[in-house]
Amino acid sequence: MGQKQPRSSLELNDAAVIAELVDVARSRCADSLLLRIYWYDGSSYKGPTAEHQRLASSDNVKVRLGFLNSQGQQKGVDSLIVTDLVELGRNGAICDAVLLSGDEDVRIGVQLAQSFGVRVHLIGIAPSRGSQSQQLIQEADTTVEWSAETVRKFLSHRAPIATSAISATKPIQQAPTTQVSAASLTSDLDEVAKALAAEMSSTDLTGFAAFIGVQRGVPPEFDGRLLARARAAHGADLDGPTKRAIRKVFLTYMRDRI
Repeated sequence: MGQKQPRSSLELNDAAVIAELVDVARSRCADSLLLRIYWYDGSSYKGPTAEHQRLASSDNVKVRLGFLNSQGQQKGVDSLIVTDLVELGRNGAICDAVLLSGDEDVRIGVQLAQSFGVRVHLIGIAPSRGSQSQQLIQEADTTVEWSAETVRKFLSHRAPIATSAISATKPIQQAPTTQVSAASLTSDLDEVAKALAAEMSSTDLTGFAAFIGVQRGVPPEFDGRLLARARAAHGADLDGPTKRAIRKVFLTYMRDRI
């Protein structure tokens, strides 16, 4: 707790985190009805992930996406939060807002929403002093701090995955100079696709199903893992036709699991 972790190593329980957010709303705004939950995140140039699609399919949730730059930094997300706070307040659509954020850049949105009579209730993650702007905390009407125990209700580490015999015996080359062609899509690469599909958790499967219901191809967060393992298994770069071939095989295995 308190240490940064790669996003790919964490698993989110959507229903549990939504329940926690609603619980805060009910405790702080007992006389108000829930309008909806706005979920803000960044998206790469490849588009929404399976997790985004899964959340967007949840009742009472609206996913709003900024973008990720080449360094993996979110851009445009704070402006989306500020815009929604201001417009909902200006239109009289809300009287209270529960905000889970720590960024100083959303403080102006809090101030403007308050000018329209909106009370803002800020959620932080313990220790809030290390993850939230002090000015933002002071601006909020009320504050709530989620403990490590609360966070563990909806966020957990994925089970570690054992290294396969394929990747152990055929490590990726330091500087591969050859490419694997589609004609050489061997049983090794088929096993890579099969193994990755078998590792998917129930949450992954739900997100995957939501993704392929509205988009084509492999979700970005799984595509990178698939191609990296395929390169490691074959010890060489993959050409375009081969990438398309292994993605097709992976999609077949995933559809069998959904």
